[in-house]
Amino acid sequence: MKFTKMQGCGNDYVYVNCFSETVVHPEELAKKIADRHYGVGGDGLILIEPSDKADAFMHMFNLDGSEGNMCGNGIRCVAKYIYDHGMIPADRTETTIETRSGLKNIKLYTKDGKMEQATVDMGVAVLTSSLPENITVHGMSLSFIGIDVGNPHAVYFLQDNPQLHVSKVSDLDFSLYGKDFETHPRFPEKVNSEFIEILSRNEINFRVYERGSGETLACGTGATAAVAAGNMAGYLDPEVLVHLVGGDLKIKYDETSGHAYMTGPAVSVFTGDFPES
Repeated sequence: MKFTKMQGCGNDYVYVNCFSETVVHPEELAKKIADRHYGVGGDGLILIEPSDKADAFMHMFNLDGSEGNMCGNGIRCVAKYIYDHGMIPADRTETTIETRSGLKNIKLYTKDGKMEQATVDMGVAVLTSSLPENITVHGMSLSFIGIDVGNPHAVYFLQDNPQLHVSKVSDLDFSLYGKDFETHPRFPEKVNSEFIEILSRNEINFRVYERGSGETLACGTGATAAVAAGNMAGYLDPEVLVHLVGGDLKIKYDETSGHAYMTGPAVSVFTGDFPES
C-alpha cells in the first residue's frame, strides 16, 4: 500500500489515496501505521476517498484508531495532495472537500505547480457552553468556553484559570492531567482541550490536548475554536495570529456570519510503501 506522509504546522498524518488503494480495516491500520516506533509515525491516518459531492472525501482516524470528524491541518494537506497529483485541474484556485462535518471550501495558493498554503472555510463556530462554564478537572476549579467547529472543543484561557498555576502555555504539564481533560464526564464523546495565552488582541500562544491523540504540535479546528471563543468573550479581535507549537496559523472570525477561516501551510514529507496486513 502506497502512502504519503504530510504535515501542517507539525500536525502530521499518513495519507492514503483511496482512489487507487483499498483499505479494509482503517481503524487497525491507523494504530499500526501512525505508531512512531513501529510504523511510519504520525498523529493518525487520513484516507483520501472519492466523493459524489466534492473533489474528494477526507476520512480521518486518530492515533488510537478512533474516527474523527474534521481536521483543519489535515484538510489543507488533502487539498495539496489532490492538487499536486493532478486530481483537479491545474488552473483551479479553489477546491471542495467532503468531511464527516460537511463540505469544506478551500482556497488554494500555489507556486510552480504545487500548493503551498490554503485558506479553509471552517464553517460556523457554534457555542456549546455558557460563556464561560465552570468545571472541575484534576481537582482544579476551572472555566472553559465550549466551541464546535466540526469537532468538540473546550477552550481554557490561562488568565481565567489561576488554578493551573502557569502564566505561559509552555509551562503546562499534560503528563499530569491531559487525560483528565480529554475524558471528563462533561464530554461523553471526549473533547479537544485548548490552552490559550493571550499576547494581544491579535496574537495568542496555543497548546492542545486532542481526543484520541494526546498533545499534538498543532490543531486547526482547535486554533479556530480558540479565536472564536476569545472573540465571543471579548478578549480577541476577529483576525488573530495563532502561535502553535509546530508553527503559525492565521484565523479570521466573521462576527456577522459566525464563519471562521483558517490559513496555513501544507507540506509533503515523504512517500513509501506499507504492508497493510
